Amino acid sequence: MIYFSAVGMVNALGNNNAQIAASLTAGVSPGMFVQEGWLTENRPVWLGAVTGYLPPVPESLSVHRSRNNQLLLAALAQIETPVSEVIARYGHERVAVIMGTSTSGIAEGEDAVRHLHQQGAFPQGYDYQQQELGDPSQFMAELLELTGPAYTLSTACSSSAKAIISGMRLIESGLADAAIVGGADSLCRMPVNGFNSLESFSRGRCTPFGQDRDGINIGEAAALILLTREPADVALLGTGESSDAWHMSAPHPEGAGAERAIRMALQQAGLEPENVGYINAHGTATPLNDQVESAVIHRVFGSQIPCSSTKHLTGHTLGAAGATEAALSWLILTQNLNLPPQDFSITPRDASLPDIRLVDAPQRLERPVILSNSFAFGGNNASIVIGRPS
Repeated sequence: MIYFSAVGMVNALGNNNAQIAASLTAGVSPGMFVQEGWLTENRPVWLGAVTGYLPPVPESLSVHRSRNNQLLLAALAQIETPVSEVIARYGHERVAVIMGTSTSGIAEGEDAVRHLHQQGAFPQGYDYQQQELGDPSQFMAELLELTGPAYTLSTACSSSAKAIISGMRLIESGLADAAIVGGADSLCRMPVNGFNSLESFSRGRCTPFGQDRDGINIGEAAALILLTREPADVALLGTGESSDAWHMSAPHPEGAGAERAIRMALQQAGLEPENVGYINAHGTATPLNDQVESAVIHRVFGSQIPCSSTKHLTGHTLGAAGATEAALSWLILTQNLNLPPQDFSITPRDASLPDIRLVDAPQRLERPVILSNSFAFGGNNASIVIGRPS
């Protein structure tokens, strides 16, 4: 069995696990607020930002200098001791690094191109490698002097969920003894304007499963999870993946692939739907996603299992979303937190959606098993089941 041996994260809820747990319990998000200057049409937007201190990228690794990698450093600082112990125990060649991202250092690339147009040259210190999608894993491997498998996955919003699954497979196959998995995405103009052009960007704070929901808020985050075979409080019980290949940006109308991923994860975990205690829904607050995901959850679980989305608190953290929400699920399990309720103060619950048991008030986890869903563009789906080992 593979375990979550250590978890570190930063997002709009806070800058460490303690802050994030407190914000999640209170249902508040210090980093979710209105910002200006992001959209080409020059209107303010709700975004989820990391507002605390971010460690600088070391000068020796300056070609990797990006906010994305600073987010990873902030998450790594929280698990530095267990990571160092694992490297010392197994060796630098036996620890894998698998990251997920959809933006990498594109924000730095945007600034560099702007400087090029204004000044006729790229700014001093800019390196294209900063924005390559493979950079997060290369940066982490070089920083920690690891020589084992290291690669980055970029499958949009399921990227870091798939990084977790890939790390698990490397350990199970004997190619690694431990894996540092997760991902990061930083705020930048490309996805903000891209989602706006798709008419998928909310004009206010996003309202998952709400009657008048109109799209997502984008957030930035990093989450790192140390996977090992060493027994810990939370185990990775099962995983599932599928690909709809239905549409570039819209989900399969019946959620066929999403349902396959969920059922695969349950089967791998050896669990029945009624064994699950909580579902962390993908819940983007777009009209289509919430409709399709509700239908899938209802088909698999009926209306018996508590579920909610946390994206109104973190924003949609894109390539970091899968690991962020797995990490939040880990936090609920390890700190016995209340399940995060859905916020229907802005708009009431959409009564036209299939009947699922949306959490609308704080409640305890009844069974120590959590399913976390990540459904991406192109129908690239991943579901993860974590829980207390039996």
